Amino acid sequence: MSQIAPHRASNRSSRRKKKASAEAATSAAPAASVIAPILEVESLDMEARGVGRTVNEDGTPGKVIFVEGALPGERVTYLSYRRKPSFEQAEVVDVLRESVIRTKPQCQFFGTCGGCSMQHLDVRAQIAVKQRVLEDNLSHLAKLRPETVYRPIHGPSWGYRYRARLTVRHVAKKGGVLVGFHERKSSFIADMTSCEVLPPHVSAMLVPLRRLVEGLSIRERMPQIELAVGSTVTALVLRILEPINAADEQLLREFADAHNVQFWLQPQGPDSVAPFYPLDARLDYTLPEYNIRMPFKPTDFTQVNHQINRVLVGRALRLLAPSRGDRVLDLFCGIGNFTLPLARISKEVVGIEGSEVLTTRALANAAENGVAEHTSFACRNLFEVTADDMRALGHFDKFLIDPPREGALAVSKALAEIAQSGDGPLPKRIVYVSCNPSTLARDAGLLVHEAGYRLKGAGVVNMFPHTSHVESIALFERD
Repeated sequence: MSQIAPHRASNRSSRRKKKASAEAATSAAPAASVIAPILEVESLDMEARGVGRTVNEDGTPGKVIFVEGALPGERVTYLSYRRKPSFEQAEVVDVLRESVIRTKPQCQFFGTCGGCSMQHLDVRAQIAVKQRVLEDNLSHLAKLRPETVYRPIHGPSWGYRYRARLTVRHVAKKGGVLVGFHERKSSFIADMTSCEVLPPHVSAMLVPLRRLVEGLSIRERMPQIELAVGSTVTALVLRILEPINAADEQLLREFADAHNVQFWLQPQGPDSVAPFYPLDARLDYTLPEYNIRMPFKPTDFTQVNHQINRVLVGRALRLLAPSRGDRVLDLFCGIGNFTLPLARISKEVVGIEGSEVLTTRALANAAENGVAEHTSFACRNLFEVTADDMRALGHFDKFLIDPPREGALAVSKALAEIAQSGDGPLPKRIVYVSCNPSTLARDAGLLVHEAGYRLKGAGVVNMFPHTSHVESIALFERD
């Protein structure tokens, strides 16, 4: 019998279990229900919770139980913290029979910290779960099955997180400042001194950061630190609600020199972010296969996982397969992550982005990388784009679409309308990079069932190992 200690580590978890025990003791259920019941776990849901069913006294299937920390094939005891007529949400108490895909979490704070939910699951099994989530969404929401399931894109599963938002809080009961992620499903900050998914030099910086903030005059007026790691420098953006004084400035300079970081200050909204020290450091990431160096500000959107991003860009361009004579439209182009590599191998690439700041950055990046003559950029609200807007853009041979979690509903509807009216050009090939399988499935349904495309292939991209986040890539073609 294996006891799952990490799930007892958080104060929130203990409070929730006490509440669950009280509910059980006062409910009308039989007295035996106060004792942690046993469950056979059958599968995992999209949040990496074990799923099983109780059995009624007459042998018929009972409630669905979602158990955090349980894996398929396991026999566990659990304690419910939320009860509904048809399901319960619970936490595992003991594992009576372990799954072969269970592994020991590498992080000592797993189970307390809310940053990861799947460290107890073998990495290969994590990828398989995400692939199933992708295929289930396409099947159930869009009634689609890809003609080809692509090999998963994966890479290092530790030290990969080059972007993060760390919460800062002065907690007298803890004897000082906490810097880190929230506890699972809680507003409390995990008392963490390291993080296995952050780059090692950043993980090693957490304790010194706590000491730094403790020494600042504004330690109770600094709610968060934004982290962005570049090729040669790490940027830390301090969200400050009051100005820093001369002593604070000196402490920041000394810390920056000692840890090779660049401090930025954000006194108000995102537009107020400005470098503090050192002023000459520059953030960037590279796409070596295409000889691209991409400067960015720490508040710009960039992919969390630089290694996976390089592989993803290569996969996307190979699937799109542009020729020297092709015009390509890159929708939700950001700072040019796909646009600039495409410009190396296409006649012309037009990037459209909803943020003026990112559009300006993309223009500058195109000039810096010598591809300005093959690119142009425009700022448009792609969540409200119409068929007429798409027609006005002219003919493009191929599209690349990389939307946020909301997906590309308006774009997909516009293409469907053009296809049904027959009065406008449509690209023969679309590569769609998704960070939300449900919105990908929704848009895929429109592209296939209404716009006449075929779903040639789809596969997962393990951008966020040890989390339930599912990134994916799909290819659509039209005759």
